[in-house]
Parts: sequence; structure tokens; C-alpha cells
Amino acid sequence: MDDIVVERSEGVLRVELNRPEKLNAMTSSMYLKLADVFDEAAKDDRIRVALWHGAGDAFSAGNDVKDFLQHPPGAGESPQARLMNALVDFDKPLIAAVHGVAIGSGTTILLHCDFVYAAEKTRFQMPFTNLAVVPEFGSSCLVPLAIGHIRAADLILLGSPFDAARAQELGLVTEVVPYDTLQQVATETAKHLAAKPAGALQASKRLLKQPFLQQIRAAMKAENEAFSVQVRSDEAKEALTAFLEKRPADFTKTRTTVAAT
Repeated sequence: MDDIVVERSEGVLRVELNRPEKLNAMTSSMYLKLADVFDEAAKDDRIRVALWHGAGDAFSAGNDVKDFLQHPPGAGESPQARLMNALVDFDKPLIAAVHGVAIGSGTTILLHCDFVYAAEKTRFQMPFTNLAVVPEFGSSCLVPLAIGHIRAADLILLGSPFDAARAQELGLVTEVVPYDTLQQVATETAKHLAAKPAGALQASKRLLKQPFLQQIRAAMKAENEAFSVQVRSDEAKEALTAFLEKRPADFTKTRTTVAAT
């Protein structure tokens, strides 16, 4: 079974995360496949809009922890970094239809979308500090840029879950809709955008992003370097092992590692 399913129709590229038994948790190979999908779509004139969603009961539960422990990202080119760069460079409208849970990268990936439609009971979370790592996908820049430092600290430093209504209130979600109409609403927006002049759409998206591109790229580079250090720390080993063993983490005997910024 393919863990990334791609379909093209009427100028719309549909991308489905397809590991429903794992709540679409992301593996290294999935990051690489998605990067290839968006890189190729960016160059394909037949594709005007991209729409992605998750199969089963979730959008994405973030990183697959077992795969993550086996393949921790480094400070340079990594599968995660490949996808980050592909999303930053993607100049066509990108829509997400989100339901169930969007955790970790399942939330931060959405910051690179132009439209995010969320089902009413969707739960979001950026639990990076809980797992003894740091934010990624440029979220250390994009979240405070979108909602301000105080509210960003609430979401990132505490790492608590928040619901779809809160996400919309913060401006992280375009619209909250009933689950039964989620795909319909997202598809209608995709078709509406696909009918517009592609050149003007892409130029407009580039203009919207241009003032912040250098800042976002610098944030992603700094995040990748800090993440590479933290994920190899004693704290992260304890946090991730405790997650897999379904027990509370104990940081009282771990050595503190602080990545340079």
C-alpha cells in the first residue's frame, strides 16, 4: 500500500497521507516522497492547485517515533529539510483539509498552506518541548509572525493541545466546517482557484511570501541545527523512549543539552 497517494484532475493535485493505521505518522521516506511530489508539481503546468489531506481518522500525528529514532535528522540536508524547502519554493495555491489530529509536523506543515479547512473536532498540538526537541518547518518564525510572541509561546513552550475553534481564532485555520462537508468545501476552493489565471495566482503568492522568505529560510536553518543537537540529547532519548513505553518521562537524571542559536 502506498503511504502517499497522488491524483490529478481538472488542474488540481490531490495528495493523501495514507498510513491510517498509524494516524498518518510521517516516516523519512514519506518526507522524501512528498518533497518529490511538490517539486514536480511546481514544474507541471497542468497542475494549478494542490490539495492534501489524511486517510482514516487523522490528518497526521507528526513524526513516526520509531522511524524517527532510527533516522534522526541531521543539521544539513535531511528528508524533513527536503520537504521544508519544497514547500517554501511551492508557488501554487496549497490547500489542506484537516481532521482528527494534526500533531507536531502535522500542525507546522500547515503553516505553509494558503488555505486550511479543519473539521470541527480536529485537535492540534506542537509538543516539541514535551519531547525535548525544538520547533521545525519554520514554525519558530511563522507562528509568532502570525499570532504574536505571547500566544506563540503559549502554543510552543507549553506544547498543549488546542482545538479547531482556537486555531481559527488565532488565524491558523481558514474555516472550521462539519466533518461531513470538509472535503467538499476544500474541493470547491481548489476548483475555484484552478479556474483563475495561473500566472497571476503564482505571482501573487510569491509577492505575499517575498517579505518573509529570507526570515523563514534563516529560521529553518537555525531550527534544523538546534533540532539535530537536541534530538541526540539525553533528554530527547528519555522523552522519546518514555513516549514509546507509554510512561511519564523522568528528566531528573538527564544531562541538559542546549543548542547554540
